[in-house]
Amino acid sequence: MNSTLIANAKIVNEGKVFEGDVLIKGQFIEKIDSQISAPTRVIDANGSFLLPGVIDDQVHFREPGLTHKANIYTESKAAVAGGITSFMEMPNTVPPTFTQALLEEKYQVASRTSLANYSFYIGASNDNLEEVLKTNLKNVCGLKIFMGSSTGNLLVDDPKIVEGFFSRFPGLIATHCEDEPTIRRNTEEFKQKYGEEMPASYHAQIRNETACYKSSSFAVSLARQHNTKLHILHISTALETKLFDNTIPLEKKRITAEACIHHLWFNENDYEKLGMLIKWNPAIKSERDQNEILKALIDDRIDVLATDHAPHTLEEKSNKYFQAPSGGPLVQHSLVAMMEFVHQKKITIEKVVQKMCHNPSILFEIEKRGYIREGYFADLTLVAPNNPWKVSKSNILAKCGWSPFEGQTFHSAVTNTWVSGHLAYANGEFDESIRGERLTFNR
Repeated sequence: MNSTLIANAKIVNEGKVFEGDVLIKGQFIEKIDSQISAPTRVIDANGSFLLPGVIDDQVHFREPGLTHKANIYTESKAAVAGGITSFMEMPNTVPPTFTQALLEEKYQVASRTSLANYSFYIGASNDNLEEVLKTNLKNVCGLKIFMGSSTGNLLVDDPKIVEGFFSRFPGLIATHCEDEPTIRRNTEEFKQKYGEEMPASYHAQIRNETACYKSSSFAVSLARQHNTKLHILHISTALETKLFDNTIPLEKKRITAEACIHHLWFNENDYEKLGMLIKWNPAIKSERDQNEILKALIDDRIDVLATDHAPHTLEEKSNKYFQAPSGGPLVQHSLVAMMEFVHQKKITIEKVVQKMCHNPSILFEIEKRGYIREGYFADLTLVAPNNPWKVSKSNILAKCGWSPFEGQTFHSAVTNTWVSGHLAYANGEFDESIRGERLTFNR
């Protein structure tokens, strides 16, 4: 059985930073101690931070049907280079993941091509409740409902249909919350004023605080009524943060929230420079919203930090406002972006690990991942805190080939990533001989 000793690391785990060694044997962490002697391969961490592998609970890897933008192989590769060892992928592919058969097809593709561990949400439609109820909660992360910002059967905004899912689905429901009637009214109003040449900066006014809060508060009210396990994705407004509680431990929460990297890093002042490249749904909004989301993340009203990695081609993003799609690539740079906030003393590294590693594991009840613990899978990432590098087209791994971080210099670098004990990434090189595994859940 292969074994590796990671020596002289600053281990970040469960609210502490301490110096020590970690012994990996096969897929698992065999031993954690201040100093370990073992006749095995040794990787000297040389004082770098050793973190649990990041668990990203919201990505869009575009397979099947949209693979000109991305696919599970390319995006999982970018994720692993960014320290992400597990991801949960969304159902808005072509065709949408509305059936158990289509869901299983995605798992089969991932088993052949994903370098990271994986799970996939089944999607809600206006007529697939009975199919959704067949979901095996032991090996499927949850149900995704688009309560806004979608089209066709993916948009589920009829209150009675939404309530059917909330009242009957026994697992975790993850929601995209924006009120579609509000967005449609605002869209018409701005289109009348500015026509097809409307700049990206008005995106935050079309998809405004009212649209977000109206939908999020409705979801919260339904969850309270039916005791649903509700997880609201990508909170983008200060007002929404007031919907969530920090007085009870995450293990006991029935209503939780996620923040995303782009809503922490960018604000509406960045539209002038970046335009459609930072057009996301929900929209990047004011500096006040940005600051309040970070505050809610730190004080535990917001539980999880993710990417909503959603690539489009640069050609697609170069369209005018009404034709340019929303979303962008983030998995390769999410951890180093948060390390930049650590350098700026806006957040501690212990809190980053809590939100990106521990809490997704707790919330989704993932088996033996998300922590550096003996007996747990060796999903680990080594981060050099003082290893500056600049994001450029030459080092972007997402298939779309661009990033809103292009030109940004990060002080920290991910140097090594282990996926279930396998050193999948080391100093710019990949070992693709072993694939990631399907996540399983203690449910």
